[in-house]
Amino acid sequence: MLNGQEITVLGAGIAGLAVATALAQRGAQVRVLEQADAIREVGAGLQVTPNGVAVLRALGLEGALQAAAPLARAVQLRDFRRGDPVFRLDLTRPDRPYHLTHRADLINILRQGASEAGARIELGQHVTGVDPEAGQMQVNGHTETAPLIIGAGGLHSPTRAALNPGGQPFFTGQVAWRSTIPWDDPTTPPEATVHMGPGRHLVTYPLRGGALLNVVAVEERDAWAAEGWHHRDDPQAPWRAFVDFCPEVRDILYRAEEVFLWGLFRHPVARNWGQGRAVILGDAAHPTLPFLAQGANMALEDAWVLAECLDTHATTEAAFAAYQARRRPRAARVIDAASRNARNYHLHPGPTRAAAHLALKLGTRLAPGLAARQFEWLYGHDVTRH
Repeated sequence: MLNGQEITVLGAGIAGLAVATALAQRGAQVRVLEQADAIREVGAGLQVTPNGVAVLRALGLEGALQAAAPLARAVQLRDFRRGDPVFRLDLTRPDRPYHLTHRADLINILRQGASEAGARIELGQHVTGVDPEAGQMQVNGHTETAPLIIGAGGLHSPTRAALNPGGQPFFTGQVAWRSTIPWDDPTTPPEATVHMGPGRHLVTYPLRGGALLNVVAVEERDAWAAEGWHHRDDPQAPWRAFVDFCPEVRDILYRAEEVFLWGLFRHPVARNWGQGRAVILGDAAHPTLPFLAQGANMALEDAWVLAECLDTHATTEAAFAAYQARRRPRAARVIDAASRNARNYHLHPGPTRAAAHLALKLGTRLAPGLAARQFEWLYGHDVTRH
């Protein structure tokens, strides 16, 4: 059905480039509109978990990922005060590859994949409004029409707003600092480490062979902070917030020269993912908090399923319905699991925290395979084999 179909994708992020690649490989004529005047090296680290790798493999891009990003060995949880190990999740299963990568490297892989498949990427295209029924877009102040519009513009996608008016987000009472620190230490193990403390946690892992260290520090607070991760903050602010953490954490934060602060907001999962000539995916459909490392992976899954549904259903209406039916329950489950992680990371000293940490330690020691099985619903899910 997609052979020769004209499709316009709004946004050249992970979701947009992935769906452009998947659609173009199936024969569609894809145009990607990106408001930035260049696709720059922005953002920081992200984790491509096995469910996301499965999509890249199906798109023929796993080799490029392997060349750009090392396989992760483990995710480990540590106590905040002394850095003592609490839990370790082994990630070395050959059939469950898990990569630590820079967002810019994944974007470059997807951009090359999209271009090689025949998608056309146009920069400097600012879309301010979408009319789903008419298939119209306001682009750089003038109206354009497209047979099919895919909104991949993230939280503030005009396509999401057109399909789901209203639905205000709420501040979670948490903020996060993001930074990449020059590290130059190839001996740093390819592991993601979470230091858990009362009302706070810190995630670190190496990027680009240890040349950089990715840092995300989350703090509970009453004071509201702006949404979006492009707001610069005082580099010493996270150091002060984590001053009672172990020396390793304080040293990492002290070395941060540039940090970005963003407020964490809960957005409802979109009620309507597709209508008329427009459909959404990724954060535009289901924004998630960054506590399960699934934002990019859910976007990859969405991209494959949406392309498959458009290719195998006779009408866009049927394709949209099938796509939402397959993706919405999974997205809701992932979002719920991410929210639970935030609570578990931030337990305050007391009986509940002591019992939770003891259970994690015993599980790691006595039944290391059990932890991996608990994540099978997430990492073992392969949308390309539906």
